[in-house]
Amino acid sequence: MTSRTVRLLADAAAPEELFHGQRQGRPSKLDPFKPYLDDRWNQGCTNAWAVWEEIVPLCYRGSYQRVRAYFREKRLSPGPVTARPPSPRVVAGWILRRPETLTETEHLRLKAVLVHCPEPDALTGHVRSFGQMLTERQGERLPQWLDAVRQDDLPGLHTLAAGIDRDRDAVIAGLTLPWSSGVVEGHVNRIKMLKRQMFGRAGFALLRKRVLLYS
Repeated sequence: MTSRTVRLLADAAAPEELFHGQRQGRPSKLDPFKPYLDDRWNQGCTNAWAVWEEIVPLCYRGSYQRVRAYFREKRLSPGPVTARPPSPRVVAGWILRRPETLTETEHLRLKAVLVHCPEPDALTGHVRSFGQMLTERQGERLPQWLDAVRQDDLPGLHTLAAGIDRDRDAVIAGLTLPWSSGVVEGHVNRIKMLKRQMFGRAGFALLRKRVLLYS
């Protein structure tokens, strides 16, 4: 055993410190729960055992020692220790999906994002409200939805709302009536595909025959 190893073993205050530098950058079972731990820490709950008992029912499968080491790092760090934030694409996926399809971990991480960012919090409400109108054919709610969007400082949604407002009657009909142009669009896309397959090799007569044969 080298003197460096002896010093490492003697100076370690916790078992986790023996692995310092060996597992950095590797995913940990605690990573999805770190935003929740950060929130609890900021709320004044610095008891690692109490927080560990909170996340175990939320499908945390790691050890208590990982939670304790994370809180110990927070205590000893000169600056705040926070978990790596999720990417915008990941957050957008959480917002666009049905709430009941999210896992407990995803619910926790989305909640942590929305607590710190009021704009995405308002955006989430508008997106899910519009999704409900779309799937449940509640077009009569569209005017109220447009008014609610305009009251929030969300320029991207304001542009969408302005475009919808120009064709309000058509959009309300699309959100209310059971009919759809999906069948027509399907036939158009099929004809485009046949045309691309024959590009530069045949004329209109062959295209007409293929369209009639595949009808």
